Amino acid sequence: MEHGFIAWLIIGAIAGWLAGILVKGGGFGLIVDIIVGIVGAFIGGWLASLLGISVGSGFIGSIIIAVIGAVILLFVIRLIKRA
Repeated sequence: MEHGFIAWLIIGAIAGWLAGILVKGGGFGLIVDIIVGIVGAFIGGWLASLLGISVGSGFIGSIIIAVIGAVILLFVIRLIKRA
């Protein structure tokens, strides 16, 4: 899953936006969506490797992993905000 800086920004933006839609909300704006998506990509990649899950390489696989991680991140953030 090696991508250039611009690709990470695009993947982060898409993943953050999709995660915002999936986790009731609609996102936090472009910059925060990108950050959530990139952090989500790290979380998703770490969890996938821990569980031995592979969705393949490439752009689509990266987005899938990033969205899963971003959804988990947003879920945790919203749980903390409620507490």
